[in-house]
Amino acid sequence: MNKLGVAIIGTGNIAGSHAEGYLAFPERCRIVALCDIFPEKARAFAEKHGLSGCTITADYKELLSREDISLVSVCLPPSLHAEVSIAFMESGKDVLCEKPMASSLEEADLMNEAQKRTGRLLSIISQNRYRNNLYKVKRLLDSGILGRVLYTKVNSFWYRGTNYYTLWWRGTWANEGGGCTLNHAVHQIDLLNYLVGKPESIISVMGNVAHDNSEVEDISMSLLRYPGAFGEINVSLFNHAERQEFEIVTERATVTVPWSVHSVRQLPNGFFEQDPDTEKEIQDAYDSIPDLEYEGHTAQIGNVLRTIAGEEDLLIDGSAGRDALDVIYGIYQSAVERREVMLPVGKGSSFYTKDGVLKAAPRFYEKSASVDNIDGEITLGKN
Repeated sequence: MNKLGVAIIGTGNIAGSHAEGYLAFPERCRIVALCDIFPEKARAFAEKHGLSGCTITADYKELLSREDISLVSVCLPPSLHAEVSIAFMESGKDVLCEKPMASSLEEADLMNEAQKRTGRLLSIISQNRYRNNLYKVKRLLDSGILGRVLYTKVNSFWYRGTNYYTLWWRGTWANEGGGCTLNHAVHQIDLLNYLVGKPESIISVMGNVAHDNSEVEDISMSLLRYPGAFGEINVSLFNHAERQEFEIVTERATVTVPWSVHSVRQLPNGFFEQDPDTEKEIQDAYDSIPDLEYEGHTAQIGNVLRTIAGEEDLLIDGSAGRDALDVIYGIYQSAVERREVMLPVGKGSSFYTKDGVLKAAPRFYEKSASVDNIDGEITLGKN
């Protein structure tokens, strides 16, 4: 088997998950190039991950014509995702792009159009689809054992200090594309679409109550309407009990992630009692689903590599990445315009283009402090 040459563009914290993922498949690929506007950062990254002989460059354009590069991981600020991903696809490379897919729906559409035009692979990182508990809940929902979904609640609670926003690209609509709804809850919003589908409409509010060095929101709350069902998404960036969780209420049970199952049956007087038989049936079905071989980035990278080899289908493509953005910019439009917004967000909406977002979005605070680079590991909360 010929090894694929891989380049990683951007060597910030999340790039380490990409490197570890590729290194888990040494028979299939080899990291041959790293790009970062701080070359010393890329060199330290190469040393940390044992990438001897790896090319280091500060300009991704130097890698576009490299014939030994077949697959590129784009690990840059969201405002650069479209430009860089399109350039590599047009140069004949397959692309694995970090989330959020882009900083506007228009950019996401341009990326998907480039994918169709070039025939290259485009996958958007959605690594939490490859968590055992979420994967098993998805299997249960698809099997029909839970019955019809009635209500879903998503809590995407994170904690980031005010100094988190001193990094140059964070905390601005122009460079980050949004706040915690876009850049943190994108994980859970993608999973919501994956588990129960995209909502028909959204009603939202948002604000900034704890980060005075940031233009963007640090809290949003949204109500969702589905055919015959409802949902809600709660997002914040100042929760000391940082956690991400789902509650899915169906006809037969309430299941949660982290995993639990509860079921009751109605009594003649309209009240209820616990239904241990149904709980056991659902728990046994959950336990019977085998664990994934890999989780997280490594699992998604494995799917990408096997797709390129023609061994399986791509599980997460550009359409999935765009669907998450559609919900997110629907949230922003609803919060700013103070009304219910129907999905998909139309091309005529101010929240379809980046320029439109920049004109319409509120600036909660002025970004007054900025540094080019910061140290420190990313923590991703509890699964």
